[in-house]
Amino acid sequence: MENNNNNNNSHDQYGRKVMKDVSLQELRERLVEFSRVRGWDQYHSPRNLLLALVGEVGELSEIFQWKGEVARGLPNWTSDDKEHLEEELSDVLLYLVQLADVCGLDLGQAALTKIVKNAQKYPVTKPT
Repeated sequence: MENNNNNNNSHDQYGRKVMKDVSLQELRERLVEFSRVRGWDQYHSPRNLLLALVGEVGELSEIFQWKGEVARGLPNWTSDDKEHLEEELSDVLLYLVQLADVCGLDLGQAALTKIVKNAQKYPVTKPT
């Protein structure tokens, strides 16, 4: 049975899934508490978190490994396949947030700064 408590089936007028706006700060705070109550902080060095992140990226890659090109929105995927993808994407995100946190970095601000740098590096060009 599907869990509909978090609006998993809500879609906008274009058929895209409506997402809850969750901040990186909220994720960071929840991860800090999750690790603290389990006594896992001692294991969360930058190196260990990076290696765990790489492992999760590998698991994410395996999902796509033999599928060839995949259409946007994953129209031919089962709900189980999509749920598996959500779980692996979440693992990657959570380790990335933890890694930035233990390194003392503001991941959200760094990402915004990077977008600005990329816009300068790759300016919009008008077709001639």
